[in-house]
Amino acid sequence: MTSASFCLCSALTSLMGACCGNDKPNKIQPGASSGRKRSVLLLCLAIAIALVFQYVVPKYVVNMTISNYVTSAWLDGCNDYEEDVLKQCCVGQAGVYRVTFSALVFFVLATVAVACRRTANREAWPAKYILFVFLVAAMCFIPNEPLFTSIFFNIARGVVAVFILFQQIILVDIAHNWNDGWVERSSEAETEDSGSGQKWLTAIIVSAAFFFLTSVVGWGLLFSYFGGCAINAFFISMTLILSLSVTIAQLTGNEGNLLASSLVTAYATMLCYFAVSQNPNTMCAPQLESISIVSITIGMGLTIVTIGYVGWSATIDSALGADDENEDTINRAAEPSSEEKPNAPVVGVIANDKNSRDDQSGEEFQEDVPNTFGNNWKLNFSLAMVTCWFSMVLTGFGAIEADGVVANPQNGEVNMWIIISSQWCTLLLYVWMLIAPRIFPDRDFS
Repeated sequence: MTSASFCLCSALTSLMGACCGNDKPNKIQPGASSGRKRSVLLLCLAIAIALVFQYVVPKYVVNMTISNYVTSAWLDGCNDYEEDVLKQCCVGQAGVYRVTFSALVFFVLATVAVACRRTANREAWPAKYILFVFLVAAMCFIPNEPLFTSIFFNIARGVVAVFILFQQIILVDIAHNWNDGWVERSSEAETEDSGSGQKWLTAIIVSAAFFFLTSVVGWGLLFSYFGGCAINAFFISMTLILSLSVTIAQLTGNEGNLLASSLVTAYATMLCYFAVSQNPNTMCAPQLESISIVSITIGMGLTIVTIGYVGWSATIDSALGADDENEDTINRAAEPSSEEKPNAPVVGVIANDKNSRDDQSGEEFQEDVPNTFGNNWKLNFSLAMVTCWFSMVLTGFGAIEADGVVANPQNGEVNMWIIISSQWCTLLLYVWMLIAPRIFPDRDFS
């Protein structure tokens, strides 16, 4: 058994090193996006553990006849609910908070590490994964109150408001890349065969029309299912008015493009749905259980889009505000440096590489590290926001529900106003992005 355990551990260590260790030879300088995909995979691992903690673990905790410190910690604050269904929902939400709090701590520490050391996002990923798993395990021994269901819940709810604005940046950047890519293909097709590029321009219009049509259908459904209350009708009407303002502002100028406006409109419609579905009045939000399933599905879809963008987008650095003077460095860092500069110095922690240390001082040098490496702190901060977002999505923004009834209606009302206020800020900010160059033509808004 000892020999088998040793072989198993050695094999797992080898696999972890192959999957999460350095994926480039020591002579190749790491790119500015090094470690980004491993960060995304760790976030996916956190989502998987959170789903297990929410839907598998609670029934065993609630139904366990033997009380111990761990079950008492998980049931802390949940024993106030008399029904087992509500207890399981409470325990499941606290389980999600345990995992997401661990992920938040990890990415905040990663943000600080990259801010202090620009190559930190590339280094020691096997150890980082192991430390994250141990951190999640340690959280299982901490009671729900006050760390998870009070402190972390309110922090996550506040971060979600910031995430909504950040998500707009992602959608606008996706739309611009999408639009520019198809316009470029249209131009290339025109040079080869006159008239053949029209299909790409038509595809852009069709895509924008699809998102606009989806939004219009969404408005109709929102009025039909949630328009019975004055406050919900007001939210839906404001969404419609602000969305039309976005489209009009885009069509009357040269800023932006129709595809970006259609995506922002669809996103605003989705946020309106999240807001009105949080209304604790059962007359305003009928069929609560089915609403929760739809909200989780849409919210997790948005999470997948976000982490996919953060992990694999080539323009994430510029979208997060990379300096213009470093744009050429970003492009060079993305290219294999072994062909152009085979003897380029390697920086950061490289295993078994004696050349990574200064001969005189014995300390690692970083003067040749591109400044764009420092932009990775923004990537880790973005993933921290995504962590808070999916924690709220999985738990229905803290709403404990059973049989179509919300057990804590006060949370729903606060969440409703947070989401709709963030939606208004998002739409107004995008309108300002469109009209600001016209109001101040002498200023550079590029």
